[in-house]
Amino acid sequence: MNPELTEEEMRRALFGDTDVSTVAAPAVVKEPVPEVLIEPPAKPVAKKKVAKAFTPRLRVTLRVGNIFEGETQEIFHEADTLSTLLAEQDATKLARKKFRYVEVVSVKPM
Repeated sequence: MNPELTEEEMRRALFGDTDVSTVAAPAVVKEPVPEVLIEPPAKPVAKKKVAKAFTPRLRVTLRVGNIFEGETQEIFHEADTLSTLLAEQDATKLARKKFRYVEVVSVKPM
């Protein structure tokens, strides 16, 4: 074997007999196909107005005053809850801001 091989001979040895002289035809450029199809946004659906749901209410009656065993007043507080304990706590918390002595008389549903 000849130690001095030409470039052509080396190519033939590695890749086999191929025609180097044939010019490859230019590849036809295809438009890229989008992978995700984009749909136009749908028309917004008109929201139905929901009738206001029934809110449970409790009426808390309080007897309040600023003088111990003195003149008292009755005040009413309406709470938007079903829990009588929470209704009492809310009512007494609000009444304590204005009055010193607060007594819960009753808690009734409305």
